Amino acid sequence: MTRTAVLSDIHGNLPALIAVVADAEARGCTRFLNLGDILSGPLWPAETAEWLMARDWPSIAGNHERQVLTLPVERMNASDAFTRAALVPEALTWMAALPETLVLDDMFLCHGTPASDVTPLTDTLEGASLRVASEAELATRLAGRGEGLVLCGHTHVPRLLDLSDGRCVLNPGSVGLQAYDDDHPRPYRVENGDPLARYAVIDGVEIGLHAVAYDHLAAARKAEAEGRPDWAIALATGRMR
Repeated sequence: MTRTAVLSDIHGNLPALIAVVADAEARGCTRFLNLGDILSGPLWPAETAEWLMARDWPSIAGNHERQVLTLPVERMNASDAFTRAALVPEALTWMAALPETLVLDDMFLCHGTPASDVTPLTDTLEGASLRVASEAELATRLAGRGEGLVLCGHTHVPRLLDLSDGRCVLNPGSVGLQAYDDDHPRPYRVENGDPLARYAVIDGVEIGLHAVAYDHLAAARKAEAEGRPDWAIALATGRMR
């Protein structure tokens, strides 16, 4: 039976990606799925794109792929603008070909929800932080989808949620960034509390959430060198300042 690794929100963190793949292969994974927000950030977007293009995994686009490809540079945030400037035409073509969603076997892959790449599926914004989505909220967001397993990302928070109808929703967390703040639809922050890279493994009916150590201080130094102390703190600690 194929053992599958599920990755999301790499954000150009190539050392974290390489560490996660090595851990997954040691666990017997032979298939890898990528749920988007792949390159955006002040780290190694071009190198990460080259590494992934050579592997040709089933992958979907996240909101940052859409933003890098479609927004005028003057409207991009700093992470997307850094990424857009770093990418060669081949990488941009690869990004543009990524679908928004994907169906594989009895799995549905999306970045946020089936309808939106910026709306969380497994979590709900409450005040200035996220809480686990209720079953009613999940059912509303998954209306029209009948797959037994739904894979999503976007929040960077690992979740494995079972619905009473037998379906399961998996968010593997983020490979590349364990804390961030955002202002959509209003200001909030996410902090996982440590710098470990997150991913998930599907082994038949068994699903496991995993966290992997990597040289996070090297990633923090890269962010600092690129003028992003916010990312440097998040990468080093899994918290925001």
